[in-house]
Amino acid sequence: MYPIIKRLLDFLVAFTVLLLALPLLVVITLTLYVVNQGKPFFIQHRPGKNERIFKIIKFKSMNDKKGPDGILLPDGERITKFGKFVRKSSLDELPQLWNVLKGDMSLIGPRPLLISYLSRYNQEQRKRHKVRPGITGWAQVNGRNAISWKKKFEYDVWYVEHISLKLDVKIFFNTFKKVFKGADISASNNATMQEFIKNEQQNQ
Repeated sequence: MYPIIKRLLDFLVAFTVLLLALPLLVVITLTLYVVNQGKPFFIQHRPGKNERIFKIIKFKSMNDKKGPDGILLPDGERITKFGKFVRKSSLDELPQLWNVLKGDMSLIGPRPLLISYLSRYNQEQRKRHKVRPGITGWAQVNGRNAISWKKKFEYDVWYVEHISLKLDVKIFFNTFKKVFKGADISASNNATMQEFIKNEQQNQ
């Protein structure tokens, strides 16, 4: 029963927030259009519920500057000042409300990661794909990018096995606390989370 209620709440909240935040979305889009040389959005294929592939949309916090060899510069060198602001404030996640409206995502659930990671999960970790991925989740309010992949996946699977309205409400409000504090945005010594490597969990 709750999955039906959850989907309805997702749609209503996403639709309402998109309407209320429309002026802000326009301002951020125009600013990033200028800062990122005409590319305000980051669009990428990600696996969703039951590993179905969809296109996720976020505000683009990094430019596409390349080195003399034609290869993209490290993340830390490509994040713009405005990009840091939208990341720290989690405003870069706002466009994903469109993914929620479409049913690709939920407001709350395990974060949708790279397609290349699918072959790297063990059987326990694959359980994270039994529900729709979320804009925020249990792992995000318990460390986000400051925790190891092993711990992050443990939180994801725990959420899948204990999903409830009470838990979602708790995550929803704890997310605001994290955003207000600007906590756990980056991994240690890195601008973004490091790549997940197969069997990394054996080395933690």
